Amino acid sequence: MSSEFRLIVGLGNFGKEYDGTYHNVGFETVDLMLARIGGECRKKECKSLTCHAIVDGRKAIVAKPQTYMNLSGEAVSELMRRYKIPPKDVLVVCDDIDLSPGSIRLRTKGSGGTHNGLRNIVSNVGEDFNRLRVGIGKPPERFALVDYVLARISGENAELLRRAEETAAQALIDFAAGDEPERIGSNVNVKR
Repeated sequence: MSSEFRLIVGLGNFGKEYDGTYHNVGFETVDLMLARIGGECRKKECKSLTCHAIVDGRKAIVAKPQTYMNLSGEAVSELMRRYKIPPKDVLVVCDDIDLSPGSIRLRTKGSGGTHNGLRNIVSNVGEDFNRLRVGIGKPPERFALVDYVLARISGENAELLRRAEETAAQALIDFAAGDEPERIGSNVNVKR
């Protein structure tokens, strides 16, 4: 059963201090998508900032949870309940340390892996939602994981991630327009 809406969720941490960090790749990708279709996440609902959009005649809700990363599942589950959106009509975009910088992978289900935001969503709604992971690579040696993901993106990673976010933003638009995740994945799954 399909819903009237497709839900697209970018994961990140709110607050200016997190802008431009590796852990905010999800927020940045959603912002790029909205810049292309004309919209902004400004409505406050379900522990999120949302934008209700029409993409190729289809309704989409684009959300940026305002719960901090580790509690993202609370916002996602509330939005799904409020708008009666099944997991197959949800796409979450986030950073992934297990993929090399600039790689992109779309999967239709699975565990949360090493990503605390995805893990929290899985614990709240199960594994059967779509996720688009944008690779940020592993932290340099002797660099704590938390310090790495909250560091500003710089150097050659900046260009790799900019291109990956552009590709991922188009994938979000395609999903909002009703394209099937498997087809989108075959176009965007890139290993670097």
